[in-house]
Amino acid sequence: MAHRAHLTTVRVASAVRDTFGSMRYGRRFLRADILAGLTVAVVAVPLAMALAIASGVPPQYGLYSAAIAGFVAALTGGSRYSVTGPTAAFVVVLAPVTARYGMGGLATAGLMAGVLLLAMGAARLGRLVEYVPEPVTVGFTAGIALTIAVLQVNDLLGLGIERMPEHFAGKVAAIISALPHFSWASALVAAITLAVSVLWPQERLVVPGYAPALVLGSLLALGLSRLGHPVDTIATRFTYQVGGFVGHGVPRSLPHLVAPWNLPGPDGDVFALTWETVRDLVPSALSIAVLGAIESLLCAVVLDRSTGERHHSNGELVGQGLANIVAPFFGGIPSTAAIARSVANVNAGARTPLAAAFHAVFVLIAVLLAAPLLGHVPMASMAAILLVVAWKMSEAPVAVRVLKRASNADRLVLATCFVLTVAFDMVVAITVGMVLASFLLMRDIARFTQVRDFSMSARSVLGSWPEGWTGVKITGAMFFAAAERVLTQILYETPDGGRLIIYADGVTYLDEGGVGALERFEEACRERGIRVLLADLQPQPLRTATAAGIGRTGAIELVPTLAEAVARAAGKRVPPGAATPRS
Repeated sequence: MAHRAHLTTVRVASAVRDTFGSMRYGRRFLRADILAGLTVAVVAVPLAMALAIASGVPPQYGLYSAAIAGFVAALTGGSRYSVTGPTAAFVVVLAPVTARYGMGGLATAGLMAGVLLLAMGAARLGRLVEYVPEPVTVGFTAGIALTIAVLQVNDLLGLGIERMPEHFAGKVAAIISALPHFSWASALVAAITLAVSVLWPQERLVVPGYAPALVLGSLLALGLSRLGHPVDTIATRFTYQVGGFVGHGVPRSLPHLVAPWNLPGPDGDVFALTWETVRDLVPSALSIAVLGAIESLLCAVVLDRSTGERHHSNGELVGQGLANIVAPFFGGIPSTAAIARSVANVNAGARTPLAAAFHAVFVLIAVLLAAPLLGHVPMASMAAILLVVAWKMSEAPVAVRVLKRASNADRLVLATCFVLTVAFDMVVAITVGMVLASFLLMRDIARFTQVRDFSMSARSVLGSWPEGWTGVKITGAMFFAAAERVLTQILYETPDGGRLIIYADGVTYLDEGGVGALERFEEACRERGIRVLLADLQPQPLRTATAAGIGRTGAIELVPTLAEAVARAAGKRVPPGAATPRS
């Protein structure tokens, strides 16, 4: 189907090809893309650093990811306005990997995830995002947001917890026990940063609130430090080594080519690439790939709704896969399309995918020109910005709306995904949520499959009804969860030696479970001497029943129309294809 080609085909760099194949790119478009890229870069620089820190790695790796992955995905992906880089959703997946395997293990897991994303796109799995129920996405997104928010409390209040426990309950307990030791200076810096981030009039000004919030937070931290109340900053927290020189903060250097497994391991040790470590990283790589696919495609859908464009889902997965394959070789951490940065890209006037590519270039320029200044950014300000990001990604209004208007089943799915994300991880939450949603959906569909006595209504329509015959009508899908119940009910209400016409034009689907139930029904009818005329099956149920041999024993006869079944029951003959009354 041509209108679904964007979901079923695989086209590398489809966004660039479609954009420049249908327009003439001139100076006006170039200016708009450059300005949009600059605006998004202002947002991306603090976020990339904050998300890298939250993932357990130095901030420069987040900047390298935004630059390299953002550039590659912009030119090879399938969404015209998507901006790729580190995202908050990845934090809960990446932080445990970093704690156990270091930057080398994290980059290797990102490389493996990139290969998986590339394979998913090549296998045309992009359209599967259509089958993820909204309660599942809202539930695990809210769970991730809560986990991220809890992780920021340590730097937000300057509690000084050096290593957070792995599980959520342990994190909360550690925070509570450290609360008496909080730093009022860090809390004040965080409060000012948070207030500016929230109250800054972003709708009327070009500069997003994150930049002025960081500037004011940094100035306040500098003033407090000079008054004898030091606040932890990027420079005091992180060190780097370049050519034997040890520096503090963010190095003023471009990313260089390095094998991901040669990056530092845990606590600065060497990361050992073995079959055992690769095997241990597979679940994390799968988590990164699944979450990256879901988030990038959801981002593309959001952009499509606001711009009227149409993304190529499989091409977007290929682009994200290539980005995550290339970025680890330049010190990049796993990345995906970021909804907030992508929306900012559209609002800033982006016209083509080059805007996202320009954003990546400007991030690199920021590394070269502003690295010394970035070292003065307080950790409390980073935590405050991530708190704002967590709130925005939680989609609390959407969750409240779903809880208010949704069915009890959807509420259960949402709550389950939320709790499992917080207590365990995102993959467990999505797996259980999808299985639970599927079972609840099958239960509801099974309830819609009903059987009712059709004799009286058929008599009023046809004018007569054969004596000694009972008519029943089945409506709904005859699949494994419904067929046994419906056919058992019919058997229970039919006496031995009875005569039965089953009007089946309302049967929309028949699966192997339904066939098995029909076979057992046919055997029971043969043993009890019940004669059945099964009339007016739709094409799919008819093909399935015929292929399974239903009707060969003689207990059930497949009849094309209800009119012919009634005539056959009355011992009459009617022309083939006689009209069947609807009721």
